[in-house]
Amino acid sequence: MSDILNKIREKKLVVALAGLLTFFSCSDYLDIVPDDGIATLETAFNLRTTAIRYLYTCYGFLTSDGDLDKDHGLVTGDEIWTIYDRRESGGVFNGTLFNIARGFQGASSPYGNDWSGIYEGIRCCNIMIENAKSVPDLPDWEATQWIAEAKVLKAYYHFHLMRKWGPIPIIKENLPINASIDEVRVYRDPIDSCYNYVLQLLDEAIPDLPYVTQSRDELGRITKPVAAALKAKIAVFAASPLFNNNKDQATIVDNRGVHLFDTNKSDEEVKARWIYAMEACKNAIDICESANIELYYYNGNLRLNDSIRVELNLRNAFTEKWNPEIIWGNTHTAKGANENIQKCASPNLQWVDYPDMPSLYSHIQAPYKVAEEFYTNNGLPIEYDKSWQGVNPLALRDGDYANRWYIRQDYTTVEFNFNREPRFYAWLGFDGGQWYGQKSAMNDPLPSDLFWIACRVGGHQAKKGYDWGPVTGYFLKKYVHYQNRQTSATGYSYVYYPWPMIRLSDLYLLYAEAINEAEGPNGAHSSDMFNYIDLVRERANIPDIKTAWDKYSNTPGKYETQLGMREIIHRERLIELSFEGQRFWDLRRWKEAPSEYSKGIYGYKVTASKPADYYQLIKLADQTFGLKDYFWPIQTSLIEQNPNLVQNLGW
Repeated sequence: MSDILNKIREKKLVVALAGLLTFFSCSDYLDIVPDDGIATLETAFNLRTTAIRYLYTCYGFLTSDGDLDKDHGLVTGDEIWTIYDRRESGGVFNGTLFNIARGFQGASSPYGNDWSGIYEGIRCCNIMIENAKSVPDLPDWEATQWIAEAKVLKAYYHFHLMRKWGPIPIIKENLPINASIDEVRVYRDPIDSCYNYVLQLLDEAIPDLPYVTQSRDELGRITKPVAAALKAKIAVFAASPLFNNNKDQATIVDNRGVHLFDTNKSDEEVKARWIYAMEACKNAIDICESANIELYYYNGNLRLNDSIRVELNLRNAFTEKWNPEIIWGNTHTAKGANENIQKCASPNLQWVDYPDMPSLYSHIQAPYKVAEEFYTNNGLPIEYDKSWQGVNPLALRDGDYANRWYIRQDYTTVEFNFNREPRFYAWLGFDGGQWYGQKSAMNDPLPSDLFWIACRVGGHQAKKGYDWGPVTGYFLKKYVHYQNRQTSATGYSYVYYPWPMIRLSDLYLLYAEAINEAEGPNGAHSSDMFNYIDLVRERANIPDIKTAWDKYSNTPGKYETQLGMREIIHRERLIELSFEGQRFWDLRRWKEAPSEYSKGIYGYKVTASKPADYYQLIKLADQTFGLKDYFWPIQTSLIEQNPNLVQNLGW
């Protein structure tokens, strides 16, 4: 053991953070205090009890998914909108990342710049991988598992950097403390090399991981399904147009003349990436099935009608912690951040006993175009549904008995909110919309007893200040657990859930996408493609693809072509994974962000009281998306210190 400790002392490994000659220490994050009171790396691998703390240090660099101030895929895009300069936020979230959505990203001090911090996490993983086997009282099987966990985390950290910055420096091993300036001034590796290395790490790790965690206190730890699903997702990213033969990036060449994107691939080489992704997805699904991971359906003891039960099937698939659909839940995100996102999404729960709730501001809402993407009750986009032809979506209409579980009877809203799929009602709230939960009485609900939203001026959930109340008119019900309660005039009780990083429905749709891109809709795996999409649609209580398009659409047979299926699968992902931080990355990897951003951000006139005035579409913002917006800029100071780095296009 002394030889190992001496080796650690001599090397004091550092990561080459883009050429910076700054040495980062993981020991700052270790809960290890030796006799002299100073935390040191040398003590980390003396005993299992200290080594496991170091393993948790490796986990400590996980991204804070679901944190409005730290998740780089939430308020940074076009799916969630808020107020530019909130004055009544009460510290719920600072809105800094929203500046990316507003087009204010810059190279001198990039928003969401975690480049150095994530590389520090990679350094910690490398140290764990190198030293786990040296712990005297750690069984070999457990050391092997910990190394595998560290490899998965290392792969994830590289992937996180790659989807933000594209080609990055791959850190396979840490550099010694006496590394020369030339060694520290690293280069960005070509994007295919980056993906190949990350996928290799996952292949090495998967065999050494358990199918399930061994106890509840290990929930959130890396398992075989987590690693396999992560591999599937990364493989799909590697195959997607943003990374796979992206000719738009042909001019990114470093000072050695190395092209960071291969833009001369043959059709066979492009397809090979998709075939690999297809196989990775199917393998991940098989592993998940072996671990009893399945699509969530509510099976609790509440007495519910079919409409509310379907709603809970959908809402709880996201908010019910550790439900059987969750492949990987993020335990790193602070509980307070989860409370904040629920508070920011929830309407004011104004009751007779509690006339106002000052901490529920409705800060974040969905733009009209995102609400528009949800299907009709026939499982089709509005523009393809025959029953919607000639219908004015903004025509006024009163709630009726047939729609009583979704819309308040006799309350005036618009056609747009009628005859939509269950996910529309489960994941969005709107003026006149019913909202199951938020009350203590849960059994045998009656439509007249449900909480409902009245957010026109004069209503209980109306705008009460510049940044207190609705922004677009579409509340993010998806974030709000159905058992949340207002407990007093100022108290709000919420149910915490770890943010789902990968759900099974995500994996199903990734598999379907990979099949279509590798083979088209009529290939050897076409039955799998339709089956896994239709499983997601079945849970959403809408017709299967072929029935929907052949029976109800104005374009029957759309699913018969690769292009048609691509459009169907992309739309299905945008709906099923809405508001989960997936859209931001999907639009980029598909290279569809420019067309989506060009639609602008619209909402209703939330300062109006009369229906005819409220239901006008008001442009809240224009958004533009250029070539430079596909990737984050590397901070200018890093490039100045390391001339071997090359900046991303446009920055």
